[in-house]
Amino acid sequence: MKKLLFLVFVIFCSCQSDKKQKSVTSSNVKLDLTPLPYFEDIKVNDVKLEKPAFGDWLFSHNEEGQSFEQFIKTKHIVPTKEENIIYLQPIGTFNSSQIKQIELVRQYLAIFFQLETKVLEGVSNDIIPNNARRIGDVGQEQFLAGYILTDVLKKEKPEKGIALMAITEKDLYPKPEWNYVFGLASYRDKIAVSSMYRMQKEADFNLALDRLLKICSHEIGHMFGLHHCIEANCVMNGTNSMSETDRHWIRLCSLCQRKLYSGFKFDNVKRLKELENYFEKNNLAEGLALMEKDLEKIKNK
Repeated sequence: MKKLLFLVFVIFCSCQSDKKQKSVTSSNVKLDLTPLPYFEDIKVNDVKLEKPAFGDWLFSHNEEGQSFEQFIKTKHIVPTKEENIIYLQPIGTFNSSQIKQIELVRQYLAIFFQLETKVLEGVSNDIIPNNARRIGDVGQEQFLAGYILTDVLKKEKPEKGIALMAITEKDLYPKPEWNYVFGLASYRDKIAVSSMYRMQKEADFNLALDRLLKICSHEIGHMFGLHHCIEANCVMNGTNSMSETDRHWIRLCSLCQRKLYSGFKFDNVKRLKELENYFEKNNLAEGLALMEKDLEKIKNK
């Protein structure tokens, strides 16, 4: 079995530049390093991360970050005509609110990545054998996250799939000595699993949805080559707790947006307006305010 890149979810545009082009050459490939005006405009709204406190992700993880140049030079997945659909795979028995949230996650990811996103037909929890289940510390049933990756998702080959994420309503654990994880991912295999179980504890519908949107966009962002962001408050920030996740923005900072755009070439303004409409329609006030600030910076451009 390939080594899995373990992730604790513990929570954890189309503008033309008239500037002189800067570039570097790597392996005889010329790389454009000049930001489009769009990214310069919205950079004003980036907010630098505060000094990490005890318990925060960056307090215990000495991460160096990822520059745009490093991102460009590193091999990562980009959409092609052959692979350009994101898939979600529900596993389990979901109540009506959870079913609605999965559909809203699908809609969000389609906007966030500007890629078609589909929900596969759900599968029963019976797909998980007894040797990949256990009872958790408060009597809840838990599934072995690695089994879902290697024995369920890895066998699936959805048509034109570029990323595949399972969503389960059950709690997850990565190995016997761990109490739980929110999810597990293998970026090499472009597969991941996330649990709704702890996202929804002591949370209303909107807060649980906000957390799911952050988790899913963060994880799939990793699949497309984005490292944890240490530059600004950003959905790609690493997190150590649910409270830290709640403090971090749902917005991609200007640098991470620029990285994503470099391989996707979507219409940045169209994406921004669609995100604004999504947040407004679903009463997600923080996300709406962030998109409105970005739109304000570019409306006269």
